[in-house]
Amino acid sequence: MTQIKKFFPYLISVLAAFLVVGILLWALGFNPVKAYQTILFTSFRTPNGFVQTLLKWIPLTLTALAFTVPLSSGKFNIGAEGQMLVGAIGATAVGILFKDLPPALLLPLVVLAGMLAGSFWGLIAAWLLYQFNINEILSTVLLNFISFALVDFVATGPWRDPAAGHPTTIPIGANGFLPMLVKNPPLHSGIILAVVVAIAVYIFTSKTTSGYELLVTGANPRASKVHGIDTRKMFLFSLVIGAAVAGLAGVIEVAGTHHRLIEGLHSNFPTLGLIIGLMARGKNQAVPFVAFFISILEVGGSAMQRTIMVPVQIVLIAEALILIFILLSDIIKRRQK
Repeated sequence: MTQIKKFFPYLISVLAAFLVVGILLWALGFNPVKAYQTILFTSFRTPNGFVQTLLKWIPLTLTALAFTVPLSSGKFNIGAEGQMLVGAIGATAVGILFKDLPPALLLPLVVLAGMLAGSFWGLIAAWLLYQFNINEILSTVLLNFISFALVDFVATGPWRDPAAGHPTTIPIGANGFLPMLVKNPPLHSGIILAVVVAIAVYIFTSKTTSGYELLVTGANPRASKVHGIDTRKMFLFSLVIGAAVAGLAGVIEVAGTHHRLIEGLHSNFPTLGLIIGLMARGKNQAVPFVAFFISILEVGGSAMQRTIMVPVQIVLIAEALILIFILLSDIIKRRQK
């Protein structure tokens, strides 16, 4: 009964958001029932729809964890966008420079390079916080803009693809591609990496001493410090780990989906990852499930735009309203106590 009560605010928030959006659709002259059927069931009607949902779930889960892991220590990583892009740059650089290496060497190097590049981007913000007490929200946001310039530099530099009409590099070595789990429709093994990371984050934060110290630091930094926990190191550690996870999202987009660096490869994944992290209320174990729900909405929204010509922005409005209603339910709960 207690567990049902915990999920009740989520259910009410989703229903309220869908009701408001349904009224908006009706006012615009669309059929709300047909629109919602398309949004909610496209992912399950065909194998391709389900695979597309899984492919969206991978970066959404990782970028959301890049936000919730630092949030566990009370820090806000708003830089998953930049960390994902820098991770993609690292993976691309290694994939091009060492393209002749065998798969057993090149693929692990591509993954490692991307994660290290992402973690380095997070380390900059962590170091600024640790050394100069510069707010991590400010530093991670500003680092995003630098990452955009870096992607543009790499994608239009010596590795550019002259045949592409968009800033794009040449492909990485084929030995650096993630193996395919299913060929038709194509599903790469990046999903295994995402699942492993999600499980590892859950085990770390729930079952280990260091994870407990991380959660305690986020709950009460002063008390943690009194009991001997080095809170500043916990802040640094959480930001670096979160950035490494975001870097992995960039790696998977390069090695699994595009096989090269493309300007705009990050799409809206980091922004949605932030929303997912907030919807999950910062709970790492809830992130994969919320991410799957948002993936369903994203795939369904695209199908809705193609089939019944409803603007895809309607889905963004629904996602925003769900988040707003969840946050409002928290406020109502606090006032009732």
